[in-house]
Amino acid sequence: MFKRVVVTGMGMINCVGLDKDSSFKAIVEGKCGIKKITLFDASNHPVTIAGEIEGFDPENVLDGKEIKKADRFIQLGLKAAQDALKDANIGDFDHDRFGVSSASGIGGLPNIEKNSITSHTRGARKVSPFFIPSALINMLGGFVSIQYGLKGPNLASVTACAAGTHAIGEAVKTIAIGGADKMLVVGAESAICDIGIAGFASMRALSTRNDDPLHSSRPFDNERDGFVMGEGAGALILETYEDAIKRGANIYAEIIGFGESGDANHITTPAPEGEGAKRAMAAALKMADLTNVDYINAHGTSTKYNDLYETMAVKALFKNPPPISSIKGQIGHCLGAAGTIEAVVTIMAMNKGILPPTINQLSFDPECDLNYVPNIARKADIVTAMSNSFGFGGTNGSIMFKKVN
Repeated sequence: MFKRVVVTGMGMINCVGLDKDSSFKAIVEGKCGIKKITLFDASNHPVTIAGEIEGFDPENVLDGKEIKKADRFIQLGLKAAQDALKDANIGDFDHDRFGVSSASGIGGLPNIEKNSITSHTRGARKVSPFFIPSALINMLGGFVSIQYGLKGPNLASVTACAAGTHAIGEAVKTIAIGGADKMLVVGAESAICDIGIAGFASMRALSTRNDDPLHSSRPFDNERDGFVMGEGAGALILETYEDAIKRGANIYAEIIGFGESGDANHITTPAPEGEGAKRAMAAALKMADLTNVDYINAHGTSTKYNDLYETMAVKALFKNPPPISSIKGQIGHCLGAAGTIEAVVTIMAMNKGILPPTINQLSFDPECDLNYVPNIARKADIVTAMSNSFGFGGTNGSIMFKKVN
């Protein structure tokens, strides 16, 4: 008998807020955090805009001497994890039965770039001894586990833009089969650097609306021209339903299903008509024993084929498609952190009874003709919800949440 898994704590940081409450408020209000890049000199790049976080102080999560040992994505992840643990108010716990499931798509890319330049220009002996530990993706979970003494399973998902959602799925599996009683899920990304922007720009994957950053990320809009890089982190505390009830925890949601699939199609382009995405969503619905949901938080990247094929997948799977929205117009695409951030937003939408808007839907696309909650949030009774994440390499994930009365 598999154990029921619930969410009892959450944390989030992105370009519109330094915590989950301020972030969600800004997202619902349709505020956009995309602006000119300041983390490096992007003046010679074809893309000069991104969703940067302002006002974050790493000394709030690490001692001064420890900061240089952790890349920015780890620092952001520690902030979200810190907030989630505080929100869960767990108190004493069995450290051996509390694990970590972390996620990132690219990890310490800025440090890889910096130390590669150092090695080339100043010699190998000048490379930082902290370079490798600060750049490894699984070190996000490593830092979190060390800081809080979490000695249970320590896992890492590295599945591009689906990593955050897959990390939630891995944590659910671990608890469901008895491998841990509690898991801290954290996804983080901070790849806004010279090589990061250059790489995605060379693929022509990024929006080039440099003179209009507030309207650059346009999910499902007819004039969309690419995604906008974002940075941030999301974290969730998962535990057994029995443990949560026993300690009188505030239960935000129960995770009732998840689905995973592979496109086996192309290294960057989704499978035609969203066939792979459809199978992931169908698997999540089947596990949840449902045929429909009240809301879908879309992957919705603002790229031509992702938005088109996700739309086609939803239309093919649901007889009566529910409201669907993407928050990437507000915060950009946070890559490996997107799944955890969007899971937090989806659960908050359920609990507050409000559908986040898809901002910048200013021009109708006849091929993307679902109920995307355009531009303005609206109230709704959301009992069940789905969150989608799809990544390069054709890796897909869908997660299902249910409000617990």
